Amino acid sequence: MTKDWYAWHADYDQPGSALSHRLAELRGRLRAALDAAPAGPLRVISLCAGQGRDLIPVLAAHPRRDDVTARLVELDPRNVEVARAAAADVGLTGVEVVAGDAALTDRYADLVPADLVLACGIFGNITDADIRATVRHCASLCATGGTVFWTRHRREPDLVPAICDWFAEEGFTPVAVSSPADGVGVGVHRFTGTPRPLATGVSMFEFVGYDRLTTPDRSRGDHCG
Repeated sequence: MTKDWYAWHADYDQPGSALSHRLAELRGRLRAALDAAPAGPLRVISLCAGQGRDLIPVLAAHPRRDDVTARLVELDPRNVEVARAAAADVGLTGVEVVAGDAALTDRYADLVPADLVLACGIFGNITDADIRATVRHCASLCATGGTVFWTRHRREPDLVPAICDWFAEEGFTPVAVSSPADGVGVGVHRFTGTPRPLATGVSMFEFVGYDRLTTPDRSRGDHCG
């Protein structure tokens, strides 16, 4: 049975839920990054963007909103429509919501290297090897001085320390990483290296889904929540 990634978003609206805590933490980190961003145009990409609940409300209320050109990529058409409506309702003409596979590098070729890269709701739903590969691709997606935002649960086995090591190997320095006690698993890393050319025609990861990662017969998960 394929997980319903549209219904999955309902937990964001439940006070006290892990997702609502994660969302609040992530929005705060996004605001801080926009506050600190240099003057001029800003490029933002969001992989597996869902309904855009992390980015769109932050941009709507931020003084830099008109400096931002953003692309949100999401496979579930219902989530795409919600995100498009949300951006239109607050007049974010620079925000584009694309329906498609967020793992494909070609989706971002004309907007990278970007100032903000959101890879949220992904690392808990793909294999460890694909997490490593995605971190490697972040060195092509992110501009020097830009910031990557990512999420991963802190349950055992806790992969967050390894993910931080992988980011370090690719030229990123940590800005903030939530502790196991926080439970919400939000990471923020700044890129200090030189962006590598983005490989074209490449799939960065296969979205399996957390509910299927431990099953012997893993079919491809087609929705990025």
